[in-house]
Amino acid sequence: MPEKFSLDKGKIKILLLEGIHKSAVECFRSSGYTNIESLQGALDDSSLKTRIRDVNIVGIRSRTEITCEVLNEAAKLFAIGCFSIGTNQVDGQAARLRGIPVFNAPYSNTRSVAEMVIAESILLMRSLPEKNAAAHKGKWLKSANNAFEIRGKNLGIVGYGHIGSQVSILAESLGMNVYYYDIVKKLNLGNAVACSTLEELLGKAHVVTLHVPDSPLTRNMISSNEFAMMCKGSCIINASRGSVVDVPALVTALEEGHIMGAALDVFPDEPSGNGELFVSDLQRFDNVILSPHIGGSTVEAQEKIGREVAEKLIRYSDTGATIGATNFVQIALHPNCNAQRFLHIHRNEPGVLKEINYVFTSKGINIAAEYLQTDAEVGYVIIDTESQLDNSILKELKSIEGTIRVRMLY
Repeated sequence: MPEKFSLDKGKIKILLLEGIHKSAVECFRSSGYTNIESLQGALDDSSLKTRIRDVNIVGIRSRTEITCEVLNEAAKLFAIGCFSIGTNQVDGQAARLRGIPVFNAPYSNTRSVAEMVIAESILLMRSLPEKNAAAHKGKWLKSANNAFEIRGKNLGIVGYGHIGSQVSILAESLGMNVYYYDIVKKLNLGNAVACSTLEELLGKAHVVTLHVPDSPLTRNMISSNEFAMMCKGSCIINASRGSVVDVPALVTALEEGHIMGAALDVFPDEPSGNGELFVSDLQRFDNVILSPHIGGSTVEAQEKIGREVAEKLIRYSDTGATIGATNFVQIALHPNCNAQRFLHIHRNEPGVLKEINYVFTSKGINIAAEYLQTDAEVGYVIIDTESQLDNSILKELKSIEGTIRVRMLY
């Protein structure tokens, strides 16, 4: 493969925020990337806008928000890595219209979250949070009241995706009866039973666990009416998004004794960092487990996430492949050792591809391969040529009307 890159790997600037696992840095370095800055904390909006101006690849977790305004300052940015399951902290549409794919890790921490949910199910059904709180205060509550085995009990899973299905497998292995509800028809694992409605699931479950994304459909999807539908003495676990549970409605359900216990790992308003005060109306309940958004925060999960997202970013930077991008057309590519490769991202308008091809054919250059994918607004074309062109051709490609971004990989 020719070694003439449009931007040498050593000059590609990578900024990693929020203490991303060192496995990501190791992946980048092993692939020839050396200009890497890794910070333990998040940056405030003003600092982020300043720091991102000369960055080519940025990696974040859940506390950093990359808004349209931030992207307006990021003229050199060509890829974003969310080292997390979700990508709602990034304005994906604004990134896409600027030719910036967003990559995440949808699978790497599923086991960690699933294990925590099972652990919390056991703790809540045994009323251990209350007994633990009492013991810390010198009270001895040795009693079998409100202490149940989970074997034979019904677990209701709302959202049967990657995490929900993992919870299903673990719960069934412990002898629970698993019911699930999803707006998309999903194949059941083991003996799990699909419910046709959310109301049906809530009426069956001793423990309800939520595994849905943040969307207009899911915001406050568990509120007063839904708590009333749940079995008296049941428990609820939310390790999905803080917007899914109506916290004031949960407070009322706990006060009335209709809900025996709850565990929340996510909240409508979360501190931006470890030094900020956390406040919740649920803090006064001894039968509620509150954890600081750590469902996927295990050493194993963070190492896998670091490696998975870094590999996707490297693959895109090296070859132009966008498989795994959440906001971009999907193209699978391998390096081509016998050709130069050009990437052209443009508005999806008639005639652009013709103009791109003309830049090469007008010079008598043979196009060895061409890959194209479009959506309603953006087109992405990769061109391999049998040539040894210098960077001057990029000016011609950039001058084509509708061009968003151009790169020469090698």
